[in-house]
Amino acid sequence: MGKDLVKVGLVGTGTIGGSVVELLKRNGSSINEKIDFKIALGRVADRDVTRLQALKLDKSMLTTEANDVLEDPDIDIVIELIGGLEPARSFITKALENGKYVVTANKDLMATHGEELLALASENNRNIFYEASVGGGIPLIRPLKYSLVADRIQRLVGIVNGTTNYIFTRMAQDELSLEDALSEAQKFGFAEPDPTNDVEGLDAAYKLVIMASLAFGKKADLENISVQGIREVTYEDIVYAREIGCTIKLLAIGEDLPGGLALRVHPTLVPLEHPLSSVLNELNAVFVEAEAVREVMFYGPGAGPLPTATAVLADVVEAARCIRFEVANGVVESKLKETEFVPIDDLKVRFYLRFLAEDRAGIFAALANAFSDEGVSLDMITQKRRVGSMAEIVLVTHEVNEKAFHSALNKVMDTSAIKPEPSIIRLLS
Repeated sequence: MGKDLVKVGLVGTGTIGGSVVELLKRNGSSINEKIDFKIALGRVADRDVTRLQALKLDKSMLTTEANDVLEDPDIDIVIELIGGLEPARSFITKALENGKYVVTANKDLMATHGEELLALASENNRNIFYEASVGGGIPLIRPLKYSLVADRIQRLVGIVNGTTNYIFTRMAQDELSLEDALSEAQKFGFAEPDPTNDVEGLDAAYKLVIMASLAFGKKADLENISVQGIREVTYEDIVYAREIGCTIKLLAIGEDLPGGLALRVHPTLVPLEHPLSSVLNELNAVFVEAEAVREVMFYGPGAGPLPTATAVLADVVEAARCIRFEVANGVVESKLKETEFVPIDDLKVRFYLRFLAEDRAGIFAALANAFSDEGVSLDMITQKRRVGSMAEIVLVTHEVNEKAFHSALNKVMDTSAIKPEPSIIRLLS
């Protein structure tokens, strides 16, 4: 039997870090009763003195130097909540080398340097817990690592970015443009002042790296993810998607195919009967398809200070149990297999396409023939509003090879009757 008292050090007291302290103050006694030993906050570090003072902790616990936490021999677990790659990477490295367990919510770091940091943790007989890095307060990392370990996961499809989901919800419900919906999201704190990582799909891509590695037991790589953001989606696309029984979501999709992993992030038309279609506002959800359990969905607040703090403290409890009961908690991720990656060009999907064409007789037949000549079969083609002398055309293809579709599209668009820069969105199948 190990320690009766496990001491925790915190580096970073921003929105989430402050909420971790608040939640530990509020629920610390009940947590200790449930686990039958004691977890206590030992040291807290932040360069911002004002943040430290706002925590209303004993002054002896506060420091502006991270090393005071990382090198304190009484600290058993270090929580890293400063975000970014550096100095977070260096801090976690030092904590592990000093024999401490680590808890982090840093998705960027775990997606980029998780493999090396987890290897270092294994070398030091320690571990890194990162439940809060994906899905905020949704239990997701632990189920992928342990709860579904007896099954073979074939595909995961996730709404893992609350900002873009909020934007699409407002566009659909309030008839807003993407720009206006984004401004509203920023006003209410659902989007950062610089929303680039969210609207360009990078945030979702980081999370997909983490989820895919755990779900498929194979090393995922950010460089092998095809990423498309949401900036080109318009209110008209939202309306036309609804007319064909769909809604639009930014999805992170991972599939374990015979040729390797297929990983992609892009706006997607989701059928209204699919559970992900009803995930609204800033909420997140991950839909998992596996051989035995068939379909499972994890749903809830994907961000926010208190939900994320809940996930952080759950990891603290797990790390503390390892210390208390002297459990050799092996790093599962150290056994990830190498894999090939299937490029998006090799996948077969259905496409939604919206563009402007000359409003004249025979244009539908000409378009259908042009696509048919390139092996692309159309499921639906219809004319919408008139824009000046042009007609707005919306079509949906049957399932087609991605590369073949774009080859056909280039030839179709390279005619005087068609206005370039169409709206192209894939359908979830």
